[in-house]
Amino acid sequence: MLDEVIGEWGLPSRPVVADAGYGDATEFRLGLTERGLTYALAVSPTATAHPAEAAPVTPAWKGTGRPPQPRYPDPPQDLKSLAMAAGRSAGRYVPWRHGSRKTPGNPTASMRSRFLALRIRPANRNIPRDSDGSLPECWLLAEWPPGAPEPTDYWLSTLPADTKLRHLVRLAKIRWRIEHDYRELKDGLGLDHFEGRSRLGWHRHVTLTAVAQAICTQLRRTPQAPAQA
Repeated sequence: MLDEVIGEWGLPSRPVVADAGYGDATEFRLGLTERGLTYALAVSPTATAHPAEAAPVTPAWKGTGRPPQPRYPDPPQDLKSLAMAAGRSAGRYVPWRHGSRKTPGNPTASMRSRFLALRIRPANRNIPRDSDGSLPECWLLAEWPPGAPEPTDYWLSTLPADTKLRHLVRLAKIRWRIEHDYRELKDGLGLDHFEGRSRLGWHRHVTLTAVAQAICTQLRRTPQAPAQA
């Protein structure tokens, strides 16, 4: 699907976001990287990685058998352990969208939480290594809500190392917009109201609802013209 959108439709490349069902699949992440696509994918806290500063070493060769290859001296840790080792104080509060329920303590109705971002090296036997045996770096983003004893959500991202935390959070949390759009498609525009039996009819129905949503989105983003005097 991504190949079709970018190669055949000619749409510009954008970072890919997805839930842990995709993020936990190493092959999917590698496929995005091979296509030159960056991503911010939710992952399970049980996924493993090395800290970014970890470096592989080559054991001494005794002159018999196959020469040893570079490898990390310490085993990888799960993402939860890496985040817990960094500690709550490593995070910062970041607003990630504006809500609709304003309160005296939150007049802007902003949705905010504590997030921490760490540079890590995901560990998996299928991930290609550099010539020195090192694994590629990426971001680990973890959400640690106030009052929670540990982080609740985790993401891996291949955005550049100089990416600001606010941008990482915005991208990781943009899935709420996707879910909102899907709900609008179903409930407001009738995506799930199709009762035909042909594939052609279903294709036309989906196309019309998608066009209707695109028009609604454009209207929301277009500043209202001043009223006529």
